[in-house]
Amino acid sequence: MKHLVITSFIFLFSALSIILPDQKFSRDELIGKGDPALYGGESIGLRKEAYESFLKMKEAAAKEGIDINVVSGYRNYARQKGIWERKYKAYTTEGLKPEEAIDKIIEWSTIPGTSRHHWGTDIDIIDGSEPATGDVLVPEKFHGEGPYRKLRVWLEAHAADYGFYIVYTNKPDRKGFKYEPWHYSYAPISREMLKQYRKLDVKKVLTEEKLMGYQFLTDAFIQRYEKENILDINPLLLN
Repeated sequence: MKHLVITSFIFLFSALSIILPDQKFSRDELIGKGDPALYGGESIGLRKEAYESFLKMKEAAAKEGIDINVVSGYRNYARQKGIWERKYKAYTTEGLKPEEAIDKIIEWSTIPGTSRHHWGTDIDIIDGSEPATGDVLVPEKFHGEGPYRKLRVWLEAHAADYGFYIVYTNKPDRKGFKYEPWHYSYAPISREMLKQYRKLDVKKVLTEEKLMGYQFLTDAFIQRYEKENILDINPLLLN
């Protein structure tokens, strides 16, 4: 009996050693309902390793006269749900059909439970040293004579040195979310989080809380959303 107990324990321990690596990030963490340790205050909200690397990147940019400011960092499920429902109400009130409203929302905004901003690895950034009016997160401000052109050029040359990569590129044949020259992700962590996220039942994630318009999130829509919005990103952020 003693031998059987020891053998059973060894088997259980061996099984756990195989399973545990896949449990590095909980389901709640992956869909924005967890409580990860975050650094940099409410406006930044990065995981420790990502935050430390961000500070080094910010320091390096400062030497070039660029003040990297985070406009948006960590967003939990509830906050993303608020963004979603505000836009859904607005678009349907304007007369768009639910399916049209959803398609319009996902040009720029993610569905709650699918946002990379849930992970504590992604940030939207601007150059705080350059004054700007109106909406700061528009591509025009990062190109031409825009106030954040210098920031964009610097990031394209140096962000990877600190583990950060643009998520939604301006590659002509890329689908899904529109080009966002301000959205960067800390790859050493976010690559693994995406890998684990892909194992989730996305349909369940999208429908379990009965979001506004959830009835229109069909199987075909979800398959397209996964392929184009979640996975059609900078290849350097994929495993």
